[in-house]
This record gives sequence, structure tokens and C-alpha cells, in this order.
Amino acid sequence: MLTLFHTDGCHLCEQAWQLLEEAGLATRTRQCDIMEDASWLERYRVRIPVLRDDTGRELGWPFTLAELRHWLAA
Repeated sequence: MLTLFHTDGCHLCEQAWQLLEEAGLATRTRQCDIMEDASWLERYRVRIPVLRDDTGRELGWPFTLAELRHWLAA
């Protein structure tokens, strides 16, 4: 499972989600709005969108489809 940290109205977050859809990862990605949790807001306020995997690795924006695939394969 992947987690995309985002917030509503963030055009960069929308672009990241489009890449996840293009990569076929949308169904295995949960979206977490950083406004719903104070610790997420503090951690990701100026970094969103951020993608995190189950091991805690994070991929921060900007990233391309190729970079996303490489990160997943590593």
C-alpha cells in the first residue's frame, strides 16, 4: 500500500495523482489530506505531494513517471 499526502486544491497533488493513475497505482494508494492531522500538517506543509510506501520511504514532488517507477523498483 502507498500513501499520498496531499491537500484539497493543490494542483501539484492533482498532478501526482494523475501520475499514480497512469502507473496503475491508484487502486493501491490511499490519499491522506494533511489538514486532517496536525502531525501530517507539520511534517508535510511545504513538501506536498509526498508519496510514502509501507517501509516509510518517501518520494517528494517533483517526480516523473520514470522516477516513480524507479523508486518503486528500488
